[in-house]
Amino acid sequence: MHITLTRGPIFRNLIRFALPLMLGNLLQQLYNVADTLIVGRFVGSRALAAVGSAYTLMTFLTSVLLGLSMGSGAVFSIRYGEGKSDELKSGVFHSFLLIAAVTAVMNTAVFLFIDPIMRLLQVPLEVYPLMREYLWIIFAGIAATFFYNFFASLLRAVGNSLTPLLFLALSALLNIGLDLLFVAGFHWGVGGAALATVISQYASGAGIFLFTLLRFPELRLQRRHLCFRPSVMKEIANLSFLTCIQQSVMNFGILMVQGLVNSFGPAVMAAFAAAVKIDSFAYLPVQDFGNAFSTYVAQNYGAGKKDRVSAGFRCAILTSVVFCLVISTAVFIFARPLMQIFVDPSETEIAAIGVQYLRIEGSFYCGIGLLFLLYGFYRAVKKPGMSIILTVISLGTRVLLAYILSAIPALNVAGIWMAVPIGWFLADLTGFLYYRRCRKMLSGQSSC
Repeated sequence: MHITLTRGPIFRNLIRFALPLMLGNLLQQLYNVADTLIVGRFVGSRALAAVGSAYTLMTFLTSVLLGLSMGSGAVFSIRYGEGKSDELKSGVFHSFLLIAAVTAVMNTAVFLFIDPIMRLLQVPLEVYPLMREYLWIIFAGIAATFFYNFFASLLRAVGNSLTPLLFLALSALLNIGLDLLFVAGFHWGVGGAALATVISQYASGAGIFLFTLLRFPELRLQRRHLCFRPSVMKEIANLSFLTCIQQSVMNFGILMVQGLVNSFGPAVMAAFAAAVKIDSFAYLPVQDFGNAFSTYVAQNYGAGKKDRVSAGFRCAILTSVVFCLVISTAVFIFARPLMQIFVDPSETEIAAIGVQYLRIEGSFYCGIGLLFLLYGFYRAVKKPGMSIILTVISLGTRVLLAYILSAIPALNVAGIWMAVPIGWFLADLTGFLYYRRCRKMLSGQSSC
């Protein structure tokens, strides 16, 4: 299904394009959520802590590839909006080379440095062997993550957000089925959960690659597109690496918070592991709406339709705020039942810590919803450096305050949760002030 974003009703087309993106990433979250849910129920709280802590690390590593793919996707969207087919295909070739090389280096590095990484995360001794077993298998799926995210970004850049959703749906169902078979049936523990995820990732990665190759002849590369051009690689690398840095800084900050959480012991680790899954599901739709908005802005920016960029920005803000208010209310009210999806009711300490996290952080989802829009906007108008600044403000504040506030006896771990929304709103304030100051420049009308 191809959706035109450079003409027609803004709200309707943006929502139609965003919905498959939202559903797709919700399904992608099922990869680790299925591991967490099944491991927590069939193996125990230590295994839950191991898988949850590993998820934070894998999110950081995946963010590198996701950031590179998103940056390249912004270039693809601009070229598509400009109607320059040959330049789009040349960009695809250069981007594939770049991200494949990064994937190979990163995959080698994580296998070599798995133990130093785990020591850096302050993984408790009772969880260490389980987490190491899980990571050793799950690292084998990094290449599959590259394939899926690259071709999904390419298809979304040209207005097709449905195909990536379909492959993720099949992959998520496969992952759940294999989780139940390997963990509940064969009793392979955390290793079985990791193996189920890796098999599912390769199914989605290989599937979307072959489908794109066979069903989208307009995206096939010809010999003339395979010539290396330094100017094209420079453009791709600049936007891709800056977007990658933004994504990586964001997840590295979360990784540092994970290390602080780990220092409070297995109960807090398990609560954080479960609560973060709920948290991710809660605000994932606005994250994907921000990515869809980025494609919308990039296509219209490339097509020179600056009035649609401004109108779309206002529409996106209103949509995001309304959605976040609804989700915040629901998470606050149903925090305890949500935690009990992942944690056995007898684990009262773990459930109480998770409920505290959800009610503090979940009350302020508007902050992260607006921040995702700002990330998408600045990436689309070729200012990814501003996204990095906003990320540094948001995560820097979060990490600094998390360590400071959690050291106050009256707050303890609640200080970690309180630091999050403060960081979001400081970044939002900076992003909107810059947009207001440089509105004409950002719409391509004049210099700031």
